[in-house]
Amino acid sequence: MGRHTTCGVCISLPILFLSSILVSAADEGLFRIALNKIPVTKTIHNELWPKENKAKLGYASIRLNSASRKKVDPVREAVNQVRLNEQRMFMEAAAMGQRRKRYHRRGIMEEDQSVRDGDQGTVIELKNYVNSQYVGQIGVGSPPQNFTVVFDTGSSNLWVPSADCYFSLACYFHPKYVSGRSSTYKENGTPAALHYGKGAIFGFYSEDQVTIGDTVVKNQEFIEATYEHGFTFLAAKFDGILGLGFKEISVEGSVPVWYNMVAQGLVKNQTFSIWLNRNANDGEGGEIVFGGDDPKHYKGSHTYTRVTRKAFWQFEMGDFLIGGRSTGICVDGCAAIAHSGISLIAGPICAVAQIHEQIGATGVANEECKQVVAGYGEEMMELLKSKTPPAQVCSRVGLCTSPEVSAGIESVVGEAGTSSADGMSDALCNACEMAVTWMQSEFVQNRTKEGTLEHVNRLCHHMPSPSGSYVDCRRIDSLPSISFSIGGRMFELKPEQYILKVGQGFMTRCISGFTALEIPPPVGPFWILGEVFMGAYHTIFDYGKMKVGFADSA
Repeated sequence: MGRHTTCGVCISLPILFLSSILVSAADEGLFRIALNKIPVTKTIHNELWPKENKAKLGYASIRLNSASRKKVDPVREAVNQVRLNEQRMFMEAAAMGQRRKRYHRRGIMEEDQSVRDGDQGTVIELKNYVNSQYVGQIGVGSPPQNFTVVFDTGSSNLWVPSADCYFSLACYFHPKYVSGRSSTYKENGTPAALHYGKGAIFGFYSEDQVTIGDTVVKNQEFIEATYEHGFTFLAAKFDGILGLGFKEISVEGSVPVWYNMVAQGLVKNQTFSIWLNRNANDGEGGEIVFGGDDPKHYKGSHTYTRVTRKAFWQFEMGDFLIGGRSTGICVDGCAAIAHSGISLIAGPICAVAQIHEQIGATGVANEECKQVVAGYGEEMMELLKSKTPPAQVCSRVGLCTSPEVSAGIESVVGEAGTSSADGMSDALCNACEMAVTWMQSEFVQNRTKEGTLEHVNRLCHHMPSPSGSYVDCRRIDSLPSISFSIGGRMFELKPEQYILKVGQGFMTRCISGFTALEIPPPVGPFWILGEVFMGAYHTIFDYGKMKVGFADSA
């Protein structure tokens, strides 16, 4: 991707969790899954797995990222980091949801199980919910035992609750897979564990057939969850998760459902497509089509970009613009993934801070950043003006030990525990590197020294908050557009597309659709384009040609 300009500050921040599906039908290798929305207050992430229970259940050595002996994937760790903090962001939304619960109980919480016949076969339509999660139905076993699942392009395993789940309250409120009732069940028994931010499931592998629409996937490995940790598993509108990522991130190397669909010749084309309906007033929540796409859900043609790493659906993204003006963040390229398992858009903290400054989002003031600007801002600017390489500025002012440790804009943050020569914390070093990035951007605009320092100080104040960043709902129409360059095309998001509205009437709150995420080079700078982006752009995942395509949703 060439030389990167990034910003350093490793900080975990909010994000909504995922979306996914409801089943539809198959027709000559092409079949659909109608999507249903569930409220923004529902999420599968909750508290961390209790350590005292790990040893009892014999899972102490099992990690989310497959075997513990394998190297930790920074992207996977970052995805879980943003999921981990999701619940804090929507805590207030959950409280409002409880206050509205009685009023909405009949109007929103009842599903429409009507069935209609069409050219593509049987389509099951569900009631729309708020623009948040999307779920759908599959069957496991013969005869099928039905489960509502999330279809997640950010993971690769299928799991559902097991009849052997005795010690999790959540299992008593969701259907459970009973192997003895299936004539096609095959025993496996390999232990497995999955973490989803704060939520975690533990169990073992089994093998059975999986029914999606009218299509039957034979001999499919899946996890029977015998323990589900996390309060929201209890209240969730889904029972399990079906991963649509690559085998490379599958726990224990299990073959994903999508791989078996292709191998067994169940799809006409080696593609699947996702349309997410962002109109909360519509009855149709969205749709996933395995083996093709539905032209009525997009306008024009798709712009494709090649998959650069088989794990998540990762590709290279170009320039990033606010209000049509380049930020300089990704002019040399950034990595990105299309992720139906994340609701918001996550990006480098320096980029998200610039967005929030432009849209007036209220976050938490980063005191370390403000200290750097107040105490060292003028000296840093003079060094930049004298052509000092940006990677050396922070070490020259004494906030980082050396370019090798901080590597300025090129390497973001070093190992934990490293402190500067003057005893400054890593936080000050990181804040310095981020401020240098912003100052460089201001030089392009030919601002005065005073104007630059004032602007950088405002950016410090608008750094994203773990509890959410809010926007004045009355200002939405006047906010700038945000654009991403992918495959040679600019994909623009309008304010009404990147601002989430929670609540109704005087209780309505508007939340920024952007949150911060830091992944160091050479993998970063990194973006996660979640449902805020995928709701605006119909997405095709082309497994055969290893590419991802986007077109305007219709």
